[in-house]
Amino acid sequence: MSKQKLLIFIVAYNAETTISQVLSRIPKSLADNFEVDVLIIDDASKDNTFDIGKQFSNASFLPFPVKVLKNPINQGYGGNQKLGYLYALKNNFDFVALVHGDGQYPPEYLPQLLLPFLDPEVDAVFGSRMMERWGALKGGMPLYKYIGNKILTSIQNYILKTQFSEFHSGYRIYRVKALEAIPFDLNSNQFHFDTEIIIQLLASKRRIKELPIPTYYGDEICYVNGLRYAQDVFISVLKYKIQGLGLLYQRNFDVSNAGNHHQYELKIHDVSPHTKALKDVAPNSRVLDLGCGPGYVGELLVKEKSCHVTSVDQYPDEAQVKSNTFIQHDLSMGPPHLEAYNFDYILLLDVIEHLPNPELFLEHLYAKLDYRTKPKIIVSTGNIGFIVVRLMLLMGLFNYGKRGILDLTHTRLFTFSTLKKLFDQSGFDLLEEEGVPAPIALAVGEGKVASVLGMANATLMRISKKMFSYQMYMIFEPRPSLDFLLNEAIDFSGNE
Repeated sequence: MSKQKLLIFIVAYNAETTISQVLSRIPKSLADNFEVDVLIIDDASKDNTFDIGKQFSNASFLPFPVKVLKNPINQGYGGNQKLGYLYALKNNFDFVALVHGDGQYPPEYLPQLLLPFLDPEVDAVFGSRMMERWGALKGGMPLYKYIGNKILTSIQNYILKTQFSEFHSGYRIYRVKALEAIPFDLNSNQFHFDTEIIIQLLASKRRIKELPIPTYYGDEICYVNGLRYAQDVFISVLKYKIQGLGLLYQRNFDVSNAGNHHQYELKIHDVSPHTKALKDVAPNSRVLDLGCGPGYVGELLVKEKSCHVTSVDQYPDEAQVKSNTFIQHDLSMGPPHLEAYNFDYILLLDVIEHLPNPELFLEHLYAKLDYRTKPKIIVSTGNIGFIVVRLMLLMGLFNYGKRGILDLTHTRLFTFSTLKKLFDQSGFDLLEEEGVPAPIALAVGEGKVASVLGMANATLMRISKKMFSYQMYMIFEPRPSLDFLLNEAIDFSGNE
């Protein structure tokens, strides 16, 4: 059986006094279990780091080859890592171990850090200086850095819902397939690259394991501006969290597989379009659920209200749809072709904004309905007049994202007035209109914070529904057509 390929990637900048020691400390026993290469990338050092590294290229006492590259222009800590990981991808390595050329992280621990990869589910292993109580301080970490590390890690754990002992170790080993699955090339070139790549791994559901390592602080020069680094880390984590709300879009945090259609989650929290629709649909009704996705709403209507539900969606997810009937149909082509529209309710929950021509869609839907049966059209969509979107626009930001009001797949955007106007001009009368608060519990989790923010949102909606509603929820019914009214006038007048 062939050995797996391991790249020991050493990032170096002005490391002429330490690079030789780092190379000599790499355990030669690694060659017993792996096909090992060493790559040094000197990030445009101003000293002799590159020349000293080159001396090891042909060193006979090393059991593995050493390749030394030098960036003609400084790429930054993150930018230098990007080059090393690209090298690992292009040369078909299985693992890449990040080691610093200043000797702060012990190369002797590489065999221990590689052991967890015996589990094929492990995608990354981090060496943590904080797992052993006071170990970092005993190893020479300055007190202010120790406290800062602890505080920043606690904040990141809270926001990202993780339990890492340390976010800020630069001693890491990645499974190359995990790197291939994330857009690390879009991350910052600065020091918070390490935080952004953790976020990407978490977002792509990759498994990260921590192991304790000793701390070594010597005479190396620190090139990190601590306050700027902390600010950049906090902003990156906050951007990722805000992206989950659909209020911001960062391409580097979009780790979804291209080509896979996005299925919306069932929104069963305190107040949502789904909970409102489930409440408003009468038992034993005939329901047409247009753009049903996996069909969660239809399933609940069948189970809890004994409704007869016909679900329609573009994607053939019959196994997920638990309604009575499923029809595969692309709504961009108009309403589905049915012999009769004998429905009590028609659901358009978070659908109208995806249609390329909602006016034409509603015109065709209206033509299929019988005014005399008084079917109810239940509609929900995002409110582009939401205060957060207004403030972002004021700051020059109009960012589409993976979800929320500015979802990348949305083709049309509405306010309360424009949504009512759309249906009014398509032959529908408004029966009810409500605002829907932001899905705070989905964003920050259940708890006191979500409860307080939810009550604040509800209070503000009472002040201004148009400004503080995250979504709009409306119920319409078709008006009598002109043909119907003319015939009614003729009949009433006794004329033929």
